[in-house]
Amino acid sequence: MRPVGSTHLLLPFSRAVSQFDDPTFRRVLLLSIAWSAVCFALLLAASIGIVHRILELHGWWAWGADLLGSIATSLVALWLFLPVAAAIGTLYFDRIAASVEHRFYPWLPPPNGASLLAQAWDGIAVALRVLGLTLVALVLAIVLPGIGLILGWMVTAYALGRGLFVAVAMRRMPREAAESLYQQNRGVVLCQGAILALAAYVPLVNLLIPILGVAAMVHVLDIVLTEAAARR
Repeated sequence: MRPVGSTHLLLPFSRAVSQFDDPTFRRVLLLSIAWSAVCFALLLAASIGIVHRILELHGWWAWGADLLGSIATSLVALWLFLPVAAAIGTLYFDRIAASVEHRFYPWLPPPNGASLLAQAWDGIAVALRVLGLTLVALVLAIVLPGIGLILGWMVTAYALGRGLFVAVAMRRMPREAAESLYQQNRGVVLCQGAILALAAYVPLVNLLIPILGVAAMVHVLDIVLTEAAARR
């Protein structure tokens, strides 16, 4: 099977953006922001408490340690926001995909792919993969300034592209078929991942990445399957 042509590279992302007038998208966005804010606050409070207890400082020293700990934790939390948001986004994965199909592909039958357990596990795996690779990217960015940022973008593009596409495809086919479909169309899938990973570097836009990613991959899946059917 030949890969999807380059004329479709921007179509999935642009269609995903165009659907942000959808109430489902806005509701998922608000829920993701709320849960991410809770995670951020817990992380910040825990880190300050740990730093203060480990150093057992008092007075100005304690205040300075708390301040530095807060700044360091805030920076790490901002860097790790994408995997945290991706993990939260998996809770609403099917809701987003169903909303996209309802607007753009109303003729599709109800999804009947991999089991719900397999889909749930794959969603968790996507979040863990993004988290792990983002931590690697963080180390690279510190050790290799500039180059590390580019490498971080590349590994995030892979994690988002492959993970979200396979997860979306599994709603309508077994995991083995979803993996095979990814291998046959790896170029267009990873290009979408690269677009998403690049957008994740933009403040505030990174809040939208989990929703945009799922929506874009629903469109990629439709393009892939439509072109495959046309070539038969």
